[in-house]
Amino acid sequence: MPRAPGAAQALPLGTERDPPWDLLLISLAAYVLTAVGRIHQLFGFLMPLHLVLLSSGLAICCYVATGQRARRLARVLRDPTSRCVLGLALWMAFSIPGALWPGGAFEEFTGEFGKMVGMYVVLVAAIRGFKDVERIAFVYLLAVAIYAAVVLSRFGVGQSEWRLGMLEYYDANDFATLAVVALPLAVYFMVRPRPLWRRLVSALALVFLVMAFVWAGSRGGFLALLAVGAFLLLRYRAIGVRWRVLTAALLSLVFAAAASDTYWEKMKTILQPKDDYNITTEEGRIPVWKRGIGYMLENPILGVGAGNFPTAEGTISPRARVAYTGRWKWSVSHNSYIQVGAELGIPGLLLFLAMFWKAFASLRTVERGQPRSPPAQLAQTLAACLIGYIVGGFFLSLAYRDLLYVLIALTAGLRKGLPLVAASPRPARSVVTSSYARPNFSPMRSHP
Repeated sequence: MPRAPGAAQALPLGTERDPPWDLLLISLAAYVLTAVGRIHQLFGFLMPLHLVLLSSGLAICCYVATGQRARRLARVLRDPTSRCVLGLALWMAFSIPGALWPGGAFEEFTGEFGKMVGMYVVLVAAIRGFKDVERIAFVYLLAVAIYAAVVLSRFGVGQSEWRLGMLEYYDANDFATLAVVALPLAVYFMVRPRPLWRRLVSALALVFLVMAFVWAGSRGGFLALLAVGAFLLLRYRAIGVRWRVLTAALLSLVFAAAASDTYWEKMKTILQPKDDYNITTEEGRIPVWKRGIGYMLENPILGVGAGNFPTAEGTISPRARVAYTGRWKWSVSHNSYIQVGAELGIPGLLLFLAMFWKAFASLRTVERGQPRSPPAQLAQTLAACLIGYIVGGFFLSLAYRDLLYVLIALTAGLRKGLPLVAASPRPARSVVTSSYARPNFSPMRSHP
């Protein structure tokens, strides 16, 4: 039968149309391993190589040298989520002159956040399609899983004998949120039909993440885990309902076996916080949050300056304004949203929240285009990852960390790389526009 005019010829199952790995993508993978997984800090012999600087510099050079149409910067600038990220960076720059400590705000912008936003742009621009998003997402999972494996093999629990002590770069609470954020990726790659080695690695990564999460002993992380678990159980359509229930039951058994009695006693204090230090002491989270909201209301436009929350605690807090000769902690915000609101004002907070809103909107657009396709399944997975951050970040100062902006870049890249998904909700069966449109014969896949 003659082929319809303009229709793409269907390829045999297993034929790849997606572009292969190139030097730009490899350098970005190395960046994710170092910026998120901190492998250069886990393995001391890598420290002299300055892998973060090397990988990011190589990625920028490769991007400047490329002339591919799919990687043009204009496509990034048109993305609503990316505009929010760039707007947040611009507002942070505006806050520097009026900051309580301008030097600290300048260092926060140029030393960490500004560089991270630059890599965000390169990462989104470098994504050519669904396969590239999958590749970087799997590297993200590997980065966190390697960190978890090193935690299990090297770091012991603290003096309380129920949770981790000092780690590299992240503390126990930060790592718990990072593990929860990566868990949906492990589930996604476990149920993908091929390759088999990736499914096995993802299953092992899931075990490492769950065990290390329990060792972290974070109550905020536990709440984030409940939110992600509820989303995966009720909303995640990449696998059938029976498999979802069975997977949840098995993970619950592993979790219960790994958790000690002390762990559960500490988790019970979430519902019984009467004598919790977060409420009863001035250094606890609730008093810190109240002061942080006060800093935002006193400086509603530009805030106290990026990275200046501890400075505000030591100079303009109610304790610092009274004749008090004692010492107190120059605390961080312990809340990503209060952190942004206090340091960048109400406009900065609105940009931060709009970034999540646009990211979820982009994922929803992909999901509506082809509800049962692998891109839609990955969109649901990234939504679960973001939910983990949104809940976990409520108890931690993680507003300017790579672990968030790499995820945001993946959501923007997924929408950018699949422009036909929204335009063609029900493409003809004989037309294959990319490898993601091929049949998926996974036994765990949900059926119409």
